[in-house]
This record gives sequence, structure tokens and C-alpha cells, in this order.
Amino acid sequence: MLNLSLLELLQSILIIVVSLTIHEFAHALVAISLGDTTPLEDGRLTLNPLKHIDLVGFIMLVVAGFGWAKPVRIDAARLKKPRRDEILISIAGPFSNGLFALFLAVALKIIMVVFVIRSPARFNSIANFITQAAMINIALALFNLLPIPPLDGSHLISTFLAKVNTTLAGTYFRYGSFALLALIIVERVTRIDILPIGRVTRAIVIWMYQGLGVLA
Repeated sequence: MLNLSLLELLQSILIIVVSLTIHEFAHALVAISLGDTTPLEDGRLTLNPLKHIDLVGFIMLVVAGFGWAKPVRIDAARLKKPRRDEILISIAGPFSNGLFALFLAVALKIIMVVFVIRSPARFNSIANFITQAAMINIALALFNLLPIPPLDGSHLISTFLAKVNTTLAGTYFRYGSFALLALIIVERVTRIDILPIGRVTRAIVIWMYQGLGVLA
């Protein structure tokens, strides 16, 4: 984010804050629907960003280009089928970001069809902002689906490992965050896309736009 202009930086921060809020709200909503009222008791069933944003994670987001939100706390003992429900709660976050990206693409299509474009420059600004938001949400969804702790996708692996070997599952979850941090640092230093999230993100957004007729 260091190479962005002030306006681009503010736009990116706004989009990411909204996206992370939707992500964590989805975790809370699904947890509550599956019988765990812990997120409700913690005040996390809300779209108020202040309830979801982690201060250190937000600062890292601005300074380093990656960050995190405050995890939604759940109590597995309150879930009817803990292993299944933990997976559903985990994937709810990435799914919500993918759904939001689709909503943004549809909104752009509606703008193109319904409103008369008298100012191409203004429309391009709006289209660029919506596209940026869609890209960020798809990237956030893909990133969180990676099977590396503490990302949401890791719960798919840890739930399976817990059945086989609880010690191995604990080790996997304990050291996975270090592996993730190492990957991010190596990518930043070498500028090599070890995780091709950017390329996949662009492909998905282009596919959505073409399907909706936003792109010819």
C-alpha cells in the first residue's frame, strides 16, 4: 500500500474495513444460527466495524499491506455437531466475501444499464472503485481459504487431524501461523508470487464481469 496515492490508500482502507466487517459478521451469524450464542453475547452480531477491527491488525494493514480482524469467539460445546459446525462457521467468512464481490459486480451492471452515463470520467471512477472492492473481496476469500492456521481454511484440515491425532492437530495449528508469516515475508522480499492469489483473483473477477456482460 506504500506506493498508493493518499486517495487510493483511503479507498483501499475503507474497502478492507467493510470487507473484514462483513467477513466477521458472517462468522458470528452462522455460529448463532447453529446454536452458539457466544458471538451475540460478545456483541459481534453487528456490522459496526469498531466491534470487529483489531488495532494491531489494522495498523499492519496500513503499514505492511496485510492485516487481520478480531476473531469471532465461539464455544464448540454449544454447537450441535461441533466438528461439522466449526467448518461451516469457518467457511462462512470467505463465502460472504465472495457473495459481496458478486453483489458488487451486479451493482456495476445495474449502474451501466439503468443510469445514463453523461460523464464517462465519473463513471470510470465509480467502476474502478467497485472493481477494486470486488478484487479485494475475492482475494480475501481466497486467502482465508488457504489451509494454513490461523486462516479459515485450516479448520478443514485441523478438524480431520483431530480425529486422527490430537497432538498432530495441535502442532499443526500452533506452528501454522509461523509458516504463514514466513510465506508473506518471503513474497514481500523476493517479490515472487508463491501464492498466486492475485492472478486467480483477477481471473475470477473477469469471469464474473463477462458472465454479467460488464465486459465484452
